[in-house]
Amino acid sequence: MRIKELIKGDAGFQYVVDNMELMSAAGRRKMLDTEFSTDAEWLNAEWNRMDKAIAAVRKHKYKKPYVDLRHCLMCLHDLRGTLASLANHTPLNEVELFEVKNLAQLCRTAAGAIEGFGLTEMLPLPNIDEVFSILDPDHTGIANFYIYDSYDPRLAPLRKELSALQIAGNDPERIAALLTEQNEIQGEVCVRLSDKLVPWAPTISEALEQMAYTDFLLAKAELAIAWNLTRPVLGENIEYKALINPRLKKRNESTGLRYQPVDITIGHGVTLVTGANMAGKTVLLKSIGTAQAMVQCGFHAPAEKVETMLFDGVATSIGDDQDEMNGLSSYAAEIIKISDIVKRSRTEHLLVLIDEPARTTNPTEGKAIVQAVIRLMQNASSATLITTHYGQLGGDCRRLRVRGFVEDMSDIPLNPRNINLFIDYSLTEDKSGTVPHEALRIASLLGCDKELIDRAADFLNR
Repeated sequence: MRIKELIKGDAGFQYVVDNMELMSAAGRRKMLDTEFSTDAEWLNAEWNRMDKAIAAVRKHKYKKPYVDLRHCLMCLHDLRGTLASLANHTPLNEVELFEVKNLAQLCRTAAGAIEGFGLTEMLPLPNIDEVFSILDPDHTGIANFYIYDSYDPRLAPLRKELSALQIAGNDPERIAALLTEQNEIQGEVCVRLSDKLVPWAPTISEALEQMAYTDFLLAKAELAIAWNLTRPVLGENIEYKALINPRLKKRNESTGLRYQPVDITIGHGVTLVTGANMAGKTVLLKSIGTAQAMVQCGFHAPAEKVETMLFDGVATSIGDDQDEMNGLSSYAAEIIKISDIVKRSRTEHLLVLIDEPARTTNPTEGKAIVQAVIRLMQNASSATLITTHYGQLGGDCRRLRVRGFVEDMSDIPLNPRNINLFIDYSLTEDKSGTVPHEALRIASLLGCDKELIDRAADFLNR
C-alpha cells in the first residue's frame, strides 16, 4: 500500500504529509507513491540517507548551495507524460521541448548545489548536458526554448521576408502562405529534435525521478528537524518512548492545553488497555498507527526512542473509521471491520489496533465478542492492542491501564473544560482484570446532581 492510500484512513499521517515542505509536484508525487515497506534493508538504507540529509540541512540550511537546490526543486515540473511520449517516439511540441530543456538546466544547477553540501554520492544526478546542448544550438545558456534559425537553413530568409511584410501590412495572402510554410518547417524541426532526444529518454526520466526523490528526502529531513523526530531501530518488539501525536500536540499547544507523551511496549499476541473514557485510549491507538505508518514508509518517528518489528500492514478499527461504512449501523460497521481484521490475521503479520470493540451492543454479548477477539488474536502472529471498558474478561494476555484521573495534578478548580489537566496518560501494568471506576467521582467533582450520583453509587455497590 502506498502513502496515497494510507493517508485516506489515517488523519494523523495526513497531517504529517500536509506539513512537509515539498517544493514540487514531482516531489509530492514521489512521496505519495512511496510504499509501506517490509524490506528491512531498504528501510535502514533510507534512514541512513535521512541521517545524512538531516546533518547536511542543519549545516547548510541558510547557505547558498542549499538555497540554490531548493530553488531548483521549486522550478521542477512533473513531465512524466512528456517523457512517456518521447519514449514512445511521439514528436514533442515546442512547449514540451522547453520543459525538457528546463529540466536539463535544473539538473545541472542542482548537481552543483548537491556537490556544494556534500551529498553527491548519496544523491547522484545523471549528466544530461547533451540534452541541453541539443535544445540550445545558439549556446544561449538559458532555459527558454525557440525554434532557432540555426535549426533549418530555410528559416532565416523566410522569417526575414515575413517580418518585412508584416511591418508593411500590404500582402496578407503572402503573409498567410509564409506563416503556413514556417509552421511546417518548425514541425519538421520538432520531429528531428524529438528523434535526437529519444535515446536520452531513459536518462532524462532518471534525472526527473532523482530530482523528485531529492525533494522528498529533504522535506523529510526538514520535518525531522522541525518536529525532533527519531530514527527507528528494528527489533523483536514495539517500543515507543515519549510517543506523541503531532496533530494533537499542535492543537493542544495552540489552545494552551497540556500534552503528555506516552511510553508503551507491545509484543506478539494481545495487549489490553483499560482506562476512563477521557483517558486518551483512542488517541494512543491513533498515535501508534500513525507512527508505525511513518516508520514503514521510511520516515523518522514522533518519539524519543523507537524500536519496532515490521508488519505486513496496520489494521485498525478506531472510532470514526466506521464512518466509511455508509448506510450501516455503528455496530454493523464495527463488527464487519473486526471480522475482516481477524480473517487477515490468519495469513498476515499485522499490527492490529482495535478501540473499544462491541461498545455499541448490549453488555452481555459485547463482553463475549471482546473475549472471542482476544482469544483469536492471542493465537495469531500479529501484535494486537485493544482498548476496552469491559472488566473480568479472563484470558491470558497482557494488560495495561491508563493511570487516569488524578485529583491533585492541578491546583485549579475542576471543570468540564480543564479536565485534561487532571488526567495522567501514563500506562502501568495491570494484573487485576478489572476496569477503573472513576466516572462517579469525576461527576461529583464536576458538581453534578447529588441524588443522581448517590443512586448510581448505590446500584454500583449492589
